[in-house]
This record gives sequence, structure tokens and C-alpha cells, in this order.
Amino acid sequence: MSAFLQYVVNGLTSGAFIALVALGYTMIYGVIRLINFAHGDVLMVGSFIGYELVVTLAARHWPVALVVLLALVGGMAFTGGLGMLIERVAYQPLLNSSRLAILISALGVSLALEQGAQLIFGAGFSAFPSVLPSAGFSFAGAHASYVQLGMFVISVLLMGGLYLFVHKTMAGTAMRALAMDKDAARLMGINVQRTILLTFMLGSVLAGASGVMQGMYYTEINFFMGFLIGLRAFTAAVLGGIGNIPGAMVAGLLIGLIGSFSDGYISSEWSDAIIFAVLIAVLVFKPTGLFGERVAERV
Repeated sequence: MSAFLQYVVNGLTSGAFIALVALGYTMIYGVIRLINFAHGDVLMVGSFIGYELVVTLAARHWPVALVVLLALVGGMAFTGGLGMLIERVAYQPLLNSSRLAILISALGVSLALEQGAQLIFGAGFSAFPSVLPSAGFSFAGAHASYVQLGMFVISVLLMGGLYLFVHKTMAGTAMRALAMDKDAARLMGINVQRTILLTFMLGSVLAGASGVMQGMYYTEINFFMGFLIGLRAFTAAVLGGIGNIPGAMVAGLLIGLIGSFSDGYISSEWSDAIIFAVLIAVLVFKPTGLFGERVAERV
């Protein structure tokens, strides 16, 4: 029983990171029907920005809480700007083109980010300094660190903040209207390009937060890390129902739990195969996802 609970703790932690990235996939698809395959690499960039800030500030012996806060805010701010730049340069000129053209552009952006990070930060692994405390608490034989708890709470707060923004603000209403009918939204006076830009920014901010927290939690990062994490997050987006924000949140946690149980009860070598088998099964037997694709309200 203690092992089961430990896997649940670990799975919820990693699942919260995945859910943040899955939200970016599902939001962007909901608004412009685009699978942004560069989204995982935006997370990778956020990890490296967080790494640089942590290394620099920790070397100056700044308080740990301030180091973590500035790294998190800095990573989110940088990736938010990067997301807007990507939308303006790589996607906005092609929105009226074929889906294939936009897909190729997304793959090109992904490769550009990966190779750019490799040139700047190197091909090897970069290790975060050990600035986070290892203390925690135990229950029923399982151990949870305060870092795990804190990161899970931050992730939930970010997801809850996004949900409230989308459903309680004028900008969020514009996003939902755009998801239902872009032409009708334009006729109602909604600035379509600005709304799409905002969607990319929000998705990228969440990816940056996930990247920084994953770097601090797992300590090692590299230029290729966004590829696999992005695929797991895409699986969560499909599992939850592409375009469905609550579905992406829950499915991200489910994917984290599946990966954790696979690591513990089977083997970590099989975890990705099992997760992607879940993706294939969902696409074959329930293409709209477990919670249903949002047709009338995709974000």
C-alpha cells in the first residue's frame, strides 16, 4: 500500500507538469485548429531560462524563495514573449493557408528551437544547483516533499487561474467566441489576431512555468527534453478531449499517474510505450477523448 501511495504522489507531481503543457496544446487547437508541435520546445526554453537565473542568483547567495520566484517569473515571461513571436512569425502569415503548410511551419519552429538551444547551451545535460530543500512529510508509508507539494499547488493555481480567465473575463469570452466561429467573432467586433496572439502567449506562459518547475524538480535538462514531454502532453490533450480545458487538466494528471505506475510496477523502459499505446487506443476507440471534444465551446 505504501508503494502505491508513493507512486500516486510522484504521478500527481509529474502529471501537474504535463497538464500545464497540455493546456497550451488544447487552447491553441481550440482557437485555430492547429496542433502546435513546437509547444514542447517552448517548455525546454523555459527550463534553460530558469536554469540560467537559478545559477546566477544562487551564486550571489540570494534567498532560496526569491531565487525560485524570480526563476519561475522570468521563465514564464520569456516563454510568453517567445510564444507571441512564434505566432507572429511562423503561424499568423499562414492562417489562411492549408493545414499542411502550418504543420510544416510548426515542425520547422520546433527544430529551430532545439538546434538553437543546442548551439547556445550545448548538447549535454545541464544540472540545476541544489537549492531546494529535501524536507517533507510521511503518511501511510509514503513520503512527499514540501517541494512536491509546493509545485503541485502552484500548478493547480495556474490551471485554476487560466480556467477563471477563460470563463470570467472579456478576453476569455473572446477566445471562446473565436473557438466557436471565427468569422462570426470578427463580425461581432472581436480582434481575431489579437485574441490568437493572447492564446499563444497564455499557452507559452504555462509551458514556461512547467519547464522551470520540471528543471528544478528533476535537476537535469537538455535541448531535446521538450520532444518527449511534448508528446506526453499532446497525449493528455487528446485523452481529455482536444479543445477541452478541464479535460486537459484531468488527463494530464492521469498520464502522470500512468507513467508513475508503469515505472514502479513494470519498468521505466516501458512507460512511454504504454502512454503512447493509450494515445492510440483513444484515437481508435474514442477520438473525442474521455471527456469529449468541445464542439460548441472549445476553450
